Amino acid sequence: MVYHILVASYSNDITTLVFDPSSATLEVSSIITVGHHPSWLTSHPSHPSLVWTGLEQSDGKILTLRYDANGKGTLVSEVSSAGRDPCHLFALKDELLVANYSSGTIGVLPITDSESVSTPSYIQLNGTGPNKSRQEGSHPHQVVVHEEYQELLVPDLGADSVHRLKKSADGSWKLVGHIGIEAGGGPRHVAFYDGDIFTLLELKSKIVRHRFPALPALPSFVKSTPTMSHPPPEPTDMLAAEVAIPPKNAVFPTTYLYLSNRNDPSPEGDIISVFSIEEPNSLDLVAEYRTGLNHLRGMVFGGPDDRYVVGGGANGGGVKIFERINDGKSFKVVASLDSVEAPTGFLWL
Repeated sequence: MVYHILVASYSNDITTLVFDPSSATLEVSSIITVGHHPSWLTSHPSHPSLVWTGLEQSDGKILTLRYDANGKGTLVSEVSSAGRDPCHLFALKDELLVANYSSGTIGVLPITDSESVSTPSYIQLNGTGPNKSRQEGSHPHQVVVHEEYQELLVPDLGADSVHRLKKSADGSWKLVGHIGIEAGGGPRHVAFYDGDIFTLLELKSKIVRHRFPALPALPSFVKSTPTMSHPPPEPTDMLAAEVAIPPKNAVFPTTYLYLSNRNDPSPEGDIISVFSIEEPNSLDLVAEYRTGLNHLRGMVFGGPDDRYVVGGGANGGGVKIFERINDGKSFKVVASLDSVEAPTGFLWL
């Protein structure tokens, strides 16, 4: 079986790759030019051939694309993102949520019967932090819905907060609380496991664990630790980027948290760090893997049993497919491609 993987980028293109595990090959099958920095991709939860990207520019745009069985994309529509520099998107059945980084807004775009998106509304966030160059205002960096609680979680790098929103009686999202983060931490992305929330702090390169009960109970701090074994002194350009917790299965019966770190000066490239989290109070670094990638941003698990993870170097190294080995505590490269320009995010079709 072959897999089609879409690659978001800091170029003007979205690239479709074909990954064949049997021959350990990774090849470009098509490219669609869409505009400035289509850096993140998401698909409809019921119709995965329907894909959205945001153009990270001052007049943020959201593009709807449709992909065929061969991974070839067609542009369907274009609308405003209701803010500046849309950096992350999350699709529900009937609406698309957008984190507009520079304007501090959450765009809410209804998905129409034609499976496109219509004119957005937006929610303005506010807040600042002590890092004057990065936290002069609110900077939402992710939008993700907690399925069990039906809450919208928004890590805000500028405000040192993870905002919590729920649907009100009129169907609109309303702020209902937050998770406070250490001053200057700069929350970027979150992941969930066993009733807890894990927050990746970009500016301090830390990972933080909180108990995360349903409202009206409040989150409680559990543990915080650096994202690598030898963190550089602050301030630093070595920044944490992505966090993922693939569910356990028969092949990988132990749950681990994986995170990426950018801009490591080592000639062996950036690190994927592996943390043990199954014990209620644990957040323990168990392994680090050098990827050979420079500025590793997004990484996404896929394939049978989430056996593979795709990652890319926005500043060098191209795209690589890694296979999980050693019970998921390490990786090996199974396929790579150097020609993809400035990869930032991925979507398994």
